Amino acid sequence: MHPRQLPEPLKRNSIVFVAKKLPLVAACALLLAACSKEAPKTEDIRPVRAMVLQASDIDVNAEFSGEVRARVESRLGFRVGGKIVARKVDVGSVVKRGQVLMELDPQDLKLSQAQSMAALRAAETTRDLANAELKRYQELREKNFVSQAILDAKLSAAKSAQAQVDSAQAAYRGMTNQAGYASLESDIDGVVTAVDAEVGQVVAPGTPVVRVAKTDEKEIVFGVPEDKVDTLRAITDVHVRLWSSPDKSVLGKIREVSPVADPFTRTYAFRVSIPASLAEAKLGMTALVAFASRTPQPQIKVPLTALFHEKAATSVWVVENGTVRLVPVTVSGVSGNDLVLGSGVKPGQTVVTAGVNLLKPGQKVTILGAAK
Repeated sequence: MHPRQLPEPLKRNSIVFVAKKLPLVAACALLLAACSKEAPKTEDIRPVRAMVLQASDIDVNAEFSGEVRARVESRLGFRVGGKIVARKVDVGSVVKRGQVLMELDPQDLKLSQAQSMAALRAAETTRDLANAELKRYQELREKNFVSQAILDAKLSAAKSAQAQVDSAQAAYRGMTNQAGYASLESDIDGVVTAVDAEVGQVVAPGTPVVRVAKTDEKEIVFGVPEDKVDTLRAITDVHVRLWSSPDKSVLGKIREVSPVADPFTRTYAFRVSIPASLAEAKLGMTALVAFASRTPQPQIKVPLTALFHEKAATSVWVVENGTVRLVPVTVSGVSGNDLVLGSGVKPGQTVVTAGVNLLKPGQKVTILGAAK
């Protein structure tokens, strides 16, 4: 039915309904109009990593961590076997030369010493008797009561008896020394670094039971990868600093390079001696050893990721006033993991080191990690 043909009450209701819906329709129209507008374009700013170029004459700059050790460390053991009955020191004890470290049960050694003493007394008695007989037979020979052959036999017996005494004396001195070996004494001034046996343990002759290290000569021991051994071996500019005192650095010297790699780490042990002036260096401390060699002229080095290759040209992105520009460079050499640039840039310029393939000339960038 056409609206014009509607009854008058229905016609009035329809007009009211349409009038009420007009504001809602208008709001929807305005919303659709707002959605149809284009969003404002944001400026394309690329985040990159960069570095400030510096010219340095340091060619090799490597640092390794190592441990402070004594240059001389003795592994002491008893010269005789036996049962340990006393331990006089602990790990870390400072000892003097001649100080007793451990003791064995001396009973068996004293018995052996007494036995050798008895054998010496018996040999001396036999010798005295042989000498007395020799003297009597010499008197009888002077009176021609015995033949020369009998006198020669007595002389030989006296010499044999004297030889027996000499042998018994040597045996007695040896057993006296053996009895003295029941006490293990330090042969150097130093500090106890390890105790490898305890009271009640039976040890064989020569078994190491205590380690004593000299404290007057110290060195740093650390491992070096096989690809850097030959390079670092020839460097004389070696500096050592303790992890506990990073601000104090002293000059060290390479004392020894192991000819064989460690079977577990596959590194070669370097030993760098340190001067006595580094008195705060304690055994077992962590130390840092830095190697540095110098070149005739200062060099500018960049990582490999800083280079941008386009066709046959090699370039770097230089950051200036927040934008980048492409600068051709020449590579004159390699230094470790870095490349040495021969020309094209100068110290003080900022060069992009990561993200070089996403840039274009005039591109605005923001440097990651830069202070704002």
